[in-house]
Amino acid sequence: MSAGFKTIAKVGSIPEGEGKAFAFAGKMIAVFNDGGTYRAIDDFCPHMGASLAEGHLEDGRVACPWHSWCFDVCTGVWCDNPKLSVPAYEVQVAGDEIQIQIKIPAEPSDGD
Repeated sequence: MSAGFKTIAKVGSIPEGEGKAFAFAGKMIAVFNDGGTYRAIDDFCPHMGASLAEGHLEDGRVACPWHSWCFDVCTGVWCDNPKLSVPAYEVQVAGDEIQIQIKIPAEPSDGD
């Protein structure tokens, strides 16, 4: 069910209080350094597709650089309406590597 954790970046490659976008597993992922803790969500704002990694990060929230839609970088939830969100990913640091986990749905098996 899970592909496990995979390295997406090196510790120190994302300045504190900022985000960076990475191509990873066929997606664009925004990784944020939120006070020394790394967080990861989908990079594209669902409103108009701006890169969330380029937004302003403050108090665990990133504001889209185009229209200021604000998302929680821990959960991916849109701060103005919790019914809308972007996917959020589990992050761990292993040595000097920032790793994320993207769960891949299990393939349906014959006979189930």
